[in-house]
Amino acid sequence: MEIWGQLVVFSQIVLINLLLSGDNAVVIAMAGRRLPPAQRRRAVWWGAAAAVLLRCALTVLAALLLDIPYLQTAGAVLLFVIAFKLLTDHKEEVNAGTGASTLAGAVWTIVVADFVMSLDNVLAVAAVAGEDTALLLIGIAMSIPIIIWGSSFIMHLLDRYSFLLYAGGALLAYAACEMALKDKGLVPLISLLSENGMRALPFAAVAALLTAALWMKRRSRVHS
Repeated sequence: MEIWGQLVVFSQIVLINLLLSGDNAVVIAMAGRRLPPAQRRRAVWWGAAAAVLLRCALTVLAALLLDIPYLQTAGAVLLFVIAFKLLTDHKEEVNAGTGASTLAGAVWTIVVADFVMSLDNVLAVAAVAGEDTALLLIGIAMSIPIIIWGSSFIMHLLDRYSFLLYAGGALLAYAACEMALKDKGLVPLISLLSENGMRALPFAAVAALLTAALWMKRRSRVHS
């Protein structure tokens, strides 16, 4: 019976990782799409490794960190900025030393975004695993193939349909706003909002990101 219970918990952890690894895969795909094919594979592997290692490391600290007021808000702002940067990187050629157009730049972008998004992910998995650390770490490790396959597939889609880049940016902006709304430091402000206002905020964040990104790209084309 105990083995059956562990199998159920393990299945839940894998399912949660499957659902929550989507954001990480999107970041890896968006950050690595301008790299040469050989470097893309390395960015995917480094990005996946960073995501999993961060989740393992944050497992112990997540509950503590999320009690710090405004930390999630700061993370949300950072994630929003990353999404904006990925959308407005209009350079079509790979230039050495230019942000996510280099392997180092892409990996750094991935690591920072993974750190921000892993806090919520770890809490969800930890809630299911309870005190079974081994099961928790094994379940998190299972997300490696999910992230690798997912980011490679999304990168392939972005190559063929570049407009999907905006869908990825929208997803990150939505996730950023959702993260900020969970910040304990913002509870007094959030409590003033109606239920409909709470639901509308993530969509407002998406609209703000896409509007700013499109304006910036149009402005850069005019000046080029």
